[in-house]
Parts: sequence; C-alpha cells; structure tokens
Amino acid sequence: MATNRRVARVAALIKREISQMLLYGIKDDRVGSGMVSVTDVDVSGDLQHAKIFVSIYGTEEVRSETMAGLKAATGFVRSELGQRIRLRRTPEVIFEEDRSFERGARVLSLLNQLSQERAEKGELLGEDPDLGISASEG
Repeated sequence: MATNRRVARVAALIKREISQMLLYGIKDDRVGSGMVSVTDVDVSGDLQHAKIFVSIYGTEEVRSETMAGLKAATGFVRSELGQRIRLRRTPEVIFEEDRSFERGARVLSLLNQLSQERAEKGELLGEDPDLGISASEG
C-alpha cells in the first residue's frame, strides 16, 4: 500500500504526462475535435487504477466523439504511461468526463439572475439595493 504522499505524486505525474499526450501523442481525430483538458486524476491506494477526469469543450456530439476517442486510446495511453513513468505496474486507465465547470457556470448564472431580479424588485419597491433599506427608513 502506497502512502498518501506517493499516491498524490503519482497522480500529479500521470496528469502531466496525459496532458502532454493529449497535446502531442494521441493521433485520433476524435480526440482533437474538441478542446480537452485533464482536470484531475484519482489514483487508487494500491496504484493499480487511475481515473482521469477530462473537461471537454464543445457540443454534445463533439463530447461524445471525444470520449469515444479517449476510450479507444486507453491501451496506447497506458503503454505510454508505462514507458514514461517507472512503476512496478502501470495502472489501469479509465477516462471520465468532468462537467463540474459547466455546473459551476450554471450556478453562477442562476445566482446572477436572482441578484438581478432582486435588484429590479428593490427598485420597484423604492429600496436601495446596495444598503438593503427602503427609502422610507433612511
């Protein structure tokens, strides 16, 4: 069993190497059709499995094509990792799509919309939205 520090170091190495492969190594056209970035790598405690979380920019069709290309390239990615990173056993690679940025952007837009609606309602009621008090109180 590897220590937490070693697992974190291996995860950082895998993230760096796979990011390089996405830029220069993977020749599949499906992977190059959308902008792909590695957002996180989760390595199991025994260093046998690595989940690579990727963020893909583009339409839903581009995302599905890119994920299909990444899943088809897992054998290549694993063999390249084995050559680039010296470990006793090269971890199994699993690609997962990370949509956290989209969810975050959606939440921010909803919060901005709510804030704007509150400001508009406050103006209608004669309140100062910056101070949080009405004109009749001031």
